[in-house]
Amino acid sequence: MVKPDGVQRGLVGEIIGRFERKGFTLRGLKLFTPKKQLAEEHYKDLSQKPFFKDLVDYITSGPVVAMVWEGNGVVKSARKLIGATNPLEAEPGTIRGDLAVQTGRNVVHGSDSPENGERETALWFGSDAVEQWQPALAPWLRE
Repeated sequence: MVKPDGVQRGLVGEIIGRFERKGFTLRGLKLFTPKKQLAEEHYKDLSQKPFFKDLVDYITSGPVVAMVWEGNGVVKSARKLIGATNPLEAEPGTIRGDLAVQTGRNVVHGSDSPENGERETALWFGSDAVEQWQPALAPWLRE
């Protein structure tokens, strides 16, 4: 997901491009402003943290671009593309290392496991919003 700061700064295309150039397949894309209930459910594992309310307020403060990406090792690879949560610790060449300013405005969210990816896809998209298609380049990317 491109977070509100990434959308406001016009970084959506840059972020999508990095995943496309890596060879992943875009299965879902949705621009909208999340409701509080959705944000609270999404971040429920952080509900006891002191920053939870600020995080929910931030993620509901403007439009986000939710995405579903598919590919071999997509979660592990995406975590490397995205970079460390704290942009000051993120490596140059990562999304956060190159584009983010601070932890509270770190441009993008990525699922931390395949299981959470499935949970988040269902939460943000429902069951019928993910497109199944085959890129013409697939045989050139995968054995």
